[in-house]
Amino acid sequence: MITSYAAAPDIEVLTSSFPVPGFGFVPINAFVIKGSEPILVETGAAIESAEFMQALRSVIDPADLRWIWLSHTDFDHIGSLHQLLAENPRLRVITTFLGMGIMGLTAPLPMDRVHFVNPGETITLGNRTLTAIKPPVFDNPCTTGFYDRKAGVLFSADCFGALLQSVPQNAADLSESDLRDGQIVWATIDSPWLHKVDTAAFARELNGIRELAPTLILSNHLPAAPGHLLERFLGSLTAAPGAHPFVGPNQAAFEQMLKQMAAPA
Repeated sequence: MITSYAAAPDIEVLTSSFPVPGFGFVPINAFVIKGSEPILVETGAAIESAEFMQALRSVIDPADLRWIWLSHTDFDHIGSLHQLLAENPRLRVITTFLGMGIMGLTAPLPMDRVHFVNPGETITLGNRTLTAIKPPVFDNPCTTGFYDRKAGVLFSADCFGALLQSVPQNAADLSESDLRDGQIVWATIDSPWLHKVDTAAFARELNGIRELAPTLILSNHLPAAPGHLLERFLGSLTAAPGAHPFVGPNQAAFEQMLKQMAAPA
């Protein structure tokens, strides 16, 4: 089920939660940023496309959108992308050369409706000026988030996501232990390369995020978060390289899971 809530007066979150057996739920978020040139950040999961479009229409007329910020090309980000492009001929997609190339392997983007923004570059969209960033943790090489300095909003893509037992609308409502544990597990699943990272270099990457000092943090896989949680988030990521690597169930465990699922309640 996709629901919506306001993370700020001009930012709506479209959210659902995907169950991960044995671990909890991972939120799947997209964001509608209102203004003189409205922006949709991500387009929902492919499996929920019809429901996503219904939820989107409840917060904005898709014909009013001017931009889609596509942080990366995973299936929980591109679910309604082509439907939106078909419905709204003025809509353009912000991505990178690599992002467009990856999309070309399955569902090519119309080249005349793509706008490249690389990490470090800035783009002005109506009354917003966004600086593209490469988040310190990611699972797809084309991942590009952004920072709106005027509004103090950091969009971190998958970075800072968490596996949670329950999903509130505000990350501040999570206990410190649930937040930390959920973020560490998510980081080891989503970015297993963290176990091989140079810790000093990684600390410098995290410090770059610290220096932004956002007042609002929006992740694809975490409830909207006030900026005062940033140090907790950075602490979780600092601990992730030394955490136990994620190993999924083997075949025997999978068969046991299937038996439990089939058992009468």
